Amino acid sequence: MVRVLGIGGVFFRAKDPAMLARWYDEHLGVSPAPTTADMQPWTTEQGVTVFAPFDEETDYFPKDHAFMLNFRVADLDAACNELKLAGIAIGEVVAMDGVGKFVRIHDPEGNPIELWEAQ
Repeated sequence: MVRVLGIGGVFFRAKDPAMLARWYDEHLGVSPAPTTADMQPWTTEQGVTVFAPFDEETDYFPKDHAFMLNFRVADLDAACNELKLAGIAIGEVVAMDGVGKFVRIHDPEGNPIELWEAQ
């Protein structure tokens, strides 16, 4: 059986791709896709990646979005404070025993993002 080594990319449509790429780079440190051999791609740290198709009727994220991004962070409180200072609305922090803490934000096009500090 083929066994993938990790996520190679996340690709989705955007109204303003250049603006959205800058927002992810500025606020979350996700470098834009390289367009030249000199540009460095976003490199993640080794860790858990959850792959979870959800039922089409889920209320875990908005029905008008087919996906939600989840990014691991080292310090959720620090991330929330930094994002608040940048004027980004932060949802309620939710803790799950044995899993970690989560919070929701949205990018400028309304795409849901979950930040996760693993336990």
